[in-house]
Amino acid sequence: MFVDSAIINVKSGRGGNGSSHFYRGKGIPKGGPDGGDGGNGGDVVIVGDRHLDTLVEFAYKPLWFAEDGEGGSGANCFGRASDHCIIRVPLGCQVFDVETEELVADIMEPGQRVIVAPGGRGGRGNNSFKSATHQAPVERELGGESVIRNLRLELKLIADVGLVGLPNAGKSTLLKATTRAQPKVADYPFTTLSPQLGIAELPGDRRIVIADLPGLIEGAAHGAGLGHDFLRHIERTRAIVHVIDCLPPDGSDPFENHKLIRNELATFSPELARKPEIVLLNKLDLMPEDERAAFVKDLTPRLKRRGARAVLGISGATGDGVPKALQAAWDMVAAERGCGDETPTNAATAW
Repeated sequence: MFVDSAIINVKSGRGGNGSSHFYRGKGIPKGGPDGGDGGNGGDVVIVGDRHLDTLVEFAYKPLWFAEDGEGGSGANCFGRASDHCIIRVPLGCQVFDVETEELVADIMEPGQRVIVAPGGRGGRGNNSFKSATHQAPVERELGGESVIRNLRLELKLIADVGLVGLPNAGKSTLLKATTRAQPKVADYPFTTLSPQLGIAELPGDRRIVIADLPGLIEGAAHGAGLGHDFLRHIERTRAIVHVIDCLPPDGSDPFENHKLIRNELATFSPELARKPEIVLLNKLDLMPEDERAAFVKDLTPRLKRRGARAVLGISGATGDGVPKALQAAWDMVAAERGCGDETPTNAATAW
């Protein structure tokens, strides 16, 4: 089950109290102070884990507590510091304070650690207060208080490329054709109910992480359909691959369908709308063969004027044009990474 948001309650450990104690032994009726310090309470720590891809664990375990530190005792015995409470989250997870809406942590790297609730410091025992002029102190410190916070976890998938488009445009078929992912594929809209990740391998030991997002519809940025809950996942991607059905079942215009989705992206986030984009004209295998090249050639300049980096005709079902589409996606991602290896793609002759 894919879960991309959760609210948890965390509580750090309280520091152990310092001890006020004096040594008493045979023949030593007035021994000096020997009260030990208390141990530190455990921190609550968020840690990035590359092996996780959902927040489902937090739906069943909303409470996360660290242990209190142990109190000090006589004979200068220090209290044991408690273990930290480690919360492992997927990469791309953002942590917000529910009360203040403050961004507490943004986990992007494996092993990244952020203390979200520091443990209380252990209190000093009376042995720590002795001096040449204060040889029999009775004072001690209490342990520091624990920290309690309500946190909201939000997962934004980290992928190189995000597939967007209207429902039933063929995004899941394309993901299945290019990666080992096994998304649900059917001939009806909204077969994808949660984001799917896959890794496409290209010659030369190159890889692209692709995220298939549930289909968007008009009004998605304002909560219509399924898209509103998942638009934020596209914010993490380096680039957008816009999949368009060349022969929509409802007879709509592919060019206008592209405009509809672009408007939804811009409404949700202007930054998202500025991400580089290539357009894939999918399901060309359903079109008469002698019309395919002309169809792609007609739409290419119009879509490029709207900002598309490249326009390619493909068929996710048959695999025609898919290798060139992957190369175009790699070129776009490589340019964003700044690592070169961009090979110009001839969009007009891609089919």
